[in-house]
Amino acid sequence: MEERKQRWLKGSFTVEMAFLMPMILFLIMGCIRISFYYHDKNIIAGAAYETAVTGSTKVREKDGISESELNALFKERVGRKCILFSRIRVQSSVGKDEIKVQAAARRKKMAISVESRAAVTEPEKYIRDIRRIKK
Repeated sequence: MEERKQRWLKGSFTVEMAFLMPMILFLIMGCIRISFYYHDKNIIAGAAYETAVTGSTKVREKDGISESELNALFKERVGRKCILFSRIRVQSSVGKDEIKVQAAARRKKMAISVESRAAVTEPEKYIRDIRRIKK
């Protein structure tokens, strides 16, 4: 009788594991996929912000900066760093007071959309004004 009980317990453990293992593996794969998603989102957001700030400093130069140069700068910063999202669309706009970089990526049901803005500042003008006031 006791031997029969042990066999039943061994069989029930196998059935329970056959039910639980797919759920556990599904959770592990989901966690890995989510971490890849946030990895790519952080890379895209960082590259968009860096591009906007770089554009805001270069727009004050003699030649200025064009939208195509900003797009190329963004693509260079992202490179091949993304894991899930390989095709990223970027759209930049250069204004008098602001640089705006919008990036979007999509893969199946997942999507990322990031927008970064940077004000065009003139720090040398501000410093000169402050020095004039102090005198």
